[in-house]
Amino acid sequence: MDDAGQRLKRARERLNLRYRDVEDASLRIAERRKNDEFIVALSRLSDIENKGTVPSIFRMYSLCAIYRLDLSEVLQWYGVDTTQLPADSAQVEIERTHLIGFQVQDQGEVQLPLRLDPGIDLEKTTFLSRMIQRWGRLPLMLLNGLDLKAHRYAYVGSEDWSMYPLIQPASLVLIDESKRRIVMTGWSNEFERPIYFFEHRDGFACGWCHLEENRLVLQPHPASMCSPRIYKYPEEIDVIGQVVGVAMRYDPARRRRTAAAGS
Repeated sequence: MDDAGQRLKRARERLNLRYRDVEDASLRIAERRKNDEFIVALSRLSDIENKGTVPSIFRMYSLCAIYRLDLSEVLQWYGVDTTQLPADSAQVEIERTHLIGFQVQDQGEVQLPLRLDPGIDLEKTTFLSRMIQRWGRLPLMLLNGLDLKAHRYAYVGSEDWSMYPLIQPASLVLIDESKRRIVMTGWSNEFERPIYFFEHRDGFACGWCHLEENRLVLQPHPASMCSPRIYKYPEEIDVIGQVVGVAMRYDPARRRRTAAAGS
């Protein structure tokens, strides 16, 4: 972060721009955006480059636009790594179920197993930690073969027990927005029955449903001890998509602890 101002200075000097040039350019940006916060005055630019002053988000935007810099990269110069947003958000439990607004990015890296034991048999239940021979970090752009942008993500609230034990509270779910048509038949057990993600007048919900004309019944798992909810469809509730993946921790004692705390 101490070097961020000097990096901006070097970017300016590479373009042979004077302080006055930067101020004039920022004035044009501010006029176009109809917001004086985008103006980078001479004295403020000097403080940013030489005194370690952190620019406002508006001035940082202007400097990136003038110097042709990537905003995410400049934020990293100041110690703000936007690729860490999902990981940092995972540290915060929220009671209500909600969609996740983070966009899939090509920047950043992910840690993946690079080499598995060649004797691994994926048809059998396997303790993968013992089968991974080498871990490594790969750029996220190498994962573009996975069609992540066709899906959305959501967080099941830490107090949302409606689909317990199939989906634990505080789970992450993967939603396929192309599967919005409610299917009423075609499954033989609860594991095959489609689970949908909904937006309704009070927020979001995840669960089974039953549709009768213009009445949609949200049906929780019987073991959850939650009550069904009825909405007018589509006036009061909308189907965002079908849940096609779940990432969750298995903690069967959590429900007992929650019940004991509430009694």
